[in-house]
Amino acid sequence: MPQQVDTVLAVGMSEAARRLGLSPRTVATLVLHRQLASRKVGSRRIIPVSALEAFIRHDHPSACKGPAKVVEGTTYDRE
Repeated sequence: MPQQVDTVLAVGMSEAARRLGLSPRTVATLVLHRQLASRKVGSRRIIPVSALEAFIRHDHPSACKGPAKVVEGTTYDRE
């Protein structure tokens, strides 16, 4: 019998913070400012794993200060 693999599609705020290496408060701020996609389900807020991956793949201006920075051949403007 083949082994079934459960794929987690979304996580709660604290798990999202743990996976990103950020504080839950920072994750809540990112959600509030719509820099990290989320969905309200009842009284719980969940964040799609795909949104966490997209957040990691892109540089977000709110997290940056100072001059432009070159990372792997791509220039990111910093505010």
